[in-house]
Amino acid sequence: MPDPLFETRTPRLDLPLLFAGQAQKELFVNEVASRLDALLFLAVESELPTPPASPGEGQSWLVAAAPTGDWSGHAGEIASRQSGNWLFTAPVAGMRLLNRSTGQEIRYVTQWNVPAKPTAPSGGTTVDAEARSAINAVISVLVLAGIVPSA
Repeated sequence: MPDPLFETRTPRLDLPLLFAGQAQKELFVNEVASRLDALLFLAVESELPTPPASPGEGQSWLVAAAPTGDWSGHAGEIASRQSGNWLFTAPVAGMRLLNRSTGQEIRYVTQWNVPAKPTAPSGGTTVDAEARSAINAVISVLVLAGIVPSA
């Protein structure tokens, strides 16, 4: 029986809570461990609309728009492969992840925010080599910091 002071799951990461006299507590503890394993220091392989053919245990993906197959109905969520099954986690404000395929860190506020790489300066009537060099240096630092993608 749930404790009247708590809901049955945590509000931010939807982790199950344990209660005195609860049967099969190991299922709840294992789910908590699996979710924490997937979400702590979160890194996804890439963003895809369909599940990969051969996902590795412990790997995660950001589910793209219009998902199909096992991911249908989970757009924008994190899909993690745990014990041969898909474990889905809805994003919450402040969540950050590393997209391994782009090397870019992205974050969630009301949606996933993925900054685009600025275009290097070119053309114009006055060419200022120092200004262009400085702008290119700023772009390089943004790529190195994972704020914008390298391509």
